[in-house]
Amino acid sequence: MKTFESINKAYNSVFKTNQLSVGVVVPIEKYAMSPIPTMQDHLQRVKQIESLGFKALWIRDIPFQVPSFGDAGQTYDPFTYLGFLAGQTSEIALGISSIALPLHHPLHVAKSATSIDQLSNGRLILGVASGDRYDEYPAMGFDYENRGEAFRESFEYIRKVQGSFPNFKTNNYGSLQGNIDMLPKATAHKIPMLMTGSSRQSLEWNAMNADGWMNYPRDLNTQQYTIKQYRQIVTENQEFNKPFMQPMYLDLLENPDAKPQPIQLGFRSGIHYLTEYLENLRSIGVNHVAINLRFNNLHMYKTLEEIADKVLPQLHTQTQ
Repeated sequence: MKTFESINKAYNSVFKTNQLSVGVVVPIEKYAMSPIPTMQDHLQRVKQIESLGFKALWIRDIPFQVPSFGDAGQTYDPFTYLGFLAGQTSEIALGISSIALPLHHPLHVAKSATSIDQLSNGRLILGVASGDRYDEYPAMGFDYENRGEAFRESFEYIRKVQGSFPNFKTNNYGSLQGNIDMLPKATAHKIPMLMTGSSRQSLEWNAMNADGWMNYPRDLNTQQYTIKQYRQIVTENQEFNKPFMQPMYLDLLENPDAKPQPIQLGFRSGIHYLTEYLENLRSIGVNHVAINLRFNNLHMYKTLEEIADKVLPQLHTQTQ
C-alpha cells in the first residue's frame, strides 16, 4: 500500500498508514442543554489533552449563532483562537474542521493558515468545506447556490498562493498577475487541506485535489465501502495514499462494560466498547477520530484520563 505524503509536522504525526489516532473537538465541555458553551477552563483542558497524548485538537468555523443549527462551537474566531492556542501548546496538532471557504476571501484564509503554521512550527491541519448553514450566506452577501464553484476557486487560490508571485484568474476572488506575493509561506511545500463531506464536489475531485477526507460517522459497513471507493480512486490516480478521518460524539459511562446506546452522531458506552469500536474503525481504514464530548456526563477530566489510560495504549499496541 502506498504511504501518505510527508507534508508538515501535524499531518505527519496525526495520519499514519494503517493506524488510528485520536483527537478532541474544542470546546472540551458538556453543553448539551444550550447551543453556547461557557468556555470555562478551556485552556487547561487543551493543555490536558496535549499532556495525555491526544494527537490533535479540532475547532470549527461558525461565523454566526444560527438557532436552527443548535451549536455555536468554541465561539471564538477559529484563526485568532488557534493563534492563541499555538502559543500555549508545543506538540499537539491544531486542526480546523472546517473553514467554510465560500464565506471567506481565500487570501485571508491562506495568510492566516500559513501564519499559524509558521508560528506553531508546522502544527496546522486545515479542514475545508462549502458550508451548509444557509442563513450565513445572505448575511454575508454570498450566493448560497454558487458555493460549489466558489469552494473550488477558493481551494485552488489557496494552493496557488503557496508558490512565489503566482499568476492566475478567478471568477469570484479576483486575479493575481505575478507582480505581488503572499507571505508567509507554509513550513512545508503546502498547507495540508482536508475536504469535509462532499462540499458539492465529486468524489473524484476530492481524491485528486485534497490531502485527505473528513467524512461524517456512518455504520461500519457503509463507512468501509465509502473508504474503499475513495482509496481506489486515490490509488489509481495519485502518487501517495490519503488519510480518512471522522468525528464522533461520545458520552462515556462510568461502568466500563456498559453496552452502546446511540446518541446524535455517536454513542454512549463504557470504555471497553469504545476501545473495540475504535479498533474496528482502524481496521476499515479510518486514520483519525475527532471525539466530541458535548453530551458527555462523566466528569471531563476523568473522561479524558480514562481514554488516555485505557484506549490510546490499546490503539498503539494494535498498530505495532
